[in-house]
Amino acid sequence: MKQIYPDLRQTDPEHPFPDLTTHAYLLVRNEGNVLFYSSGHSADHQHIQELGGITRQYLSHRDEAGPPLVRIRQRFGSKLCCHRLEEKAISETCPVDLTFQTREIHLGDIEVISTPGHTDGSTCFLFKSPHGQTYLFTGDTIFPSNDAWETFVMPEAGGSKSDLKDSLKLLRSLEPNVVVSSASVGRFPFKEMSPGEWQEVVDQTLRSLP
Repeated sequence: MKQIYPDLRQTDPEHPFPDLTTHAYLLVRNEGNVLFYSSGHSADHQHIQELGGITRQYLSHRDEAGPPLVRIRQRFGSKLCCHRLEEKAISETCPVDLTFQTREIHLGDIEVISTPGHTDGSTCFLFKSPHGQTYLFTGDTIFPSNDAWETFVMPEAGGSKSDLKDSLKLLRSLEPNVVVSSASVGRFPFKEMSPGEWQEVVDQTLRSLP
């Protein structure tokens, strides 16, 4: 597990498909640590234990479900959280403890933002760190692909192009300076943003949406 900011750790990479890399991210908080996405590495789970465990695990969409969810839940006694529309698919792997549907604040400082389009229940998460960064966890709603950013629709999971466009426009209104996807292609699984750069990224992605 790699520390990338004072309160954010990145798990070791996994490669579910050729050229595709996934990571999970541990947010270290005095009020209880939170894990975004999922990791199957036992070494990562041990590091999480050493850092105080987790109180909740947030999934951005159903593709992050898998056998590690059960191990994480059993080891840490954490609550598994996802959008209500993702619950059925995720529950086939692990029971879900908490669902959400609207834009809302969790645990006092984590903003849950529904962003349908990739799947019908895709969700992003925004956190303003006391160390100065604003993290936007985008799941697969938008992700880095080599020197560009990409997105795509999973119609078999309820995704739609019109919803995805609306969600990207919503994300454009935010002001993150660190964007953290769950999957990436190439060397950069997350990206720091200078002022205005995020809006340019979203605009380019909207133009390239097939």
